[in-house]
Amino acid sequence: MDSQTGTLLTDFVMMVGLMRRDMKNNKDFERYEGRFSRIDQKFLALVEMISRDNPDLAKALHTAFQQPARALAFKNAEHQKRMKKPGVEDN
Repeated sequence: MDSQTGTLLTDFVMMVGLMRRDMKNNKDFERYEGRFSRIDQKFLALVEMISRDNPDLAKALHTAFQQPARALAFKNAEHQKRMKKPGVEDN
């Protein structure tokens, strides 16, 4: 998988993780707990498959899903570093 696809997939997984976290905080999680359990199962199978070829991407995906706030903080820190470099524009 190329790096751009990996980045997009990681961002998508992070958004799903953030939604799951928000639902837990708003007490809506019980209603969808079965669905999220199946999502967890499918996601873990995907990460396992990806880890065979790209362990770093698998780790990033796992962090994005299980700890989305942490993943977002790292993404924001990287963005800030890029913005401070001369000649670098935001994508």
